[in-house]
Amino acid sequence: MATAENLKAAFAGESQANRMYTAFARRADADGLKQIAKLFRAAAAAETVHALAHFRVMGGVKTTVENLKAAQDGEGYEFKEMYPKFVAESMTEGSRAAEISFKHAMAVEEIHYALYGEALGAAEAGRDLPAASISVCEVCGYTVVGPVPDKCPICGAIRSRFTEVQ
Repeated sequence: MATAENLKAAFAGESQANRMYTAFARRADADGLKQIAKLFRAAAAAETVHALAHFRVMGGVKTTVENLKAAQDGEGYEFKEMYPKFVAESMTEGSRAAEISFKHAMAVEEIHYALYGEALGAAEAGRDLPAASISVCEVCGYTVVGPVPDKCPICGAIRSRFTEVQ
């Protein structure tokens, strides 16, 4: 079973590398280093290829109904168990930045949980969700179906800080 554990570890590592290189690319862009930013984005894309290959070999993608159940379970764990503990520990340690980051994520994960629940009901009935725009707050990750609010209800970011998902 070492191979199964190695696939999980490789998937996690490649996924984290993708996000890290994406953050590095944003910094390089901000520093005016466009080609270095492009290199980071290329490496991030390659790490995604690796992660998806490992996930496929693991049998991680199932039916849409099963995938929605897994996604909802993950979001439920995060906002009910994981983040409350993280918030409490950050408060005990006096890390206000971590506390805010965890609280934002916790609030958004609860929204994702509900959205996945709606999608699961539709998929189990053999239908898709109604067509609508879906946008994400660049500051906290708040996810909204339909019109974007003037102010993010989680972090207070203005409407222009939302990006519509294509």
